[in-house]
Amino acid sequence: MKTIEVDEELYRYIASHTQHIGESASDILRRMLKFTAGQPLRAAPVASAQSAEQEKTVAAQRPRDRVRAVRELLLSDEYAEQSRAVNRFMLVLSTLYTLDAAGFAAATDALHGRTRTYFAGDQQTLLANGTHTKPKHVPGTPYWVITNTNTGRKRSMVEHIMQAMQFPAELTDKVCGTI
Repeated sequence: MKTIEVDEELYRYIASHTQHIGESASDILRRMLKFTAGQPLRAAPVASAQSAEQEKTVAAQRPRDRVRAVRELLLSDEYAEQSRAVNRFMLVLSTLYTLDAAGFAAATDALHGRTRTYFAGDQQTLLANGTHTKPKHVPGTPYWVITNTNTGRKRSMVEHIMQAMQFPAELTDKVCGTI
């Protein structure tokens, strides 16, 4: 396996096309480029009625795939091993961003407290908007989040984001109950 460097913007674009937890960058690029191992590389994929039909099928399955991905997170060993609410909170945020970066961005833009900003693109913004906020970087995202809130507030933030991203209410409740 070879290593390549990509800028942050390109990395976020590739990561935003993740369909399931644990999917590698190579898998994502192969799917996006419609390239399989051993196939000769073409400059651009050839459009066909069949590929257009496949795109419609994939688009129809995305909502179910998002739900499945969140359920898989809740059942994962990594999630179960987290003994602190803040660590589960960070895993949920990271997963939600991976599933729909644009939806996550829209949901977090409108999310703030009476005196605090909860999400920002850098640590300094969060530190400037409240004392003792304990900002942490959300893994795999360009976001920082304050973590010096009680568990109820963390649940409330996740609930707001999942509702804005149009996840089913019962799944939202289940996720919030595990934080």
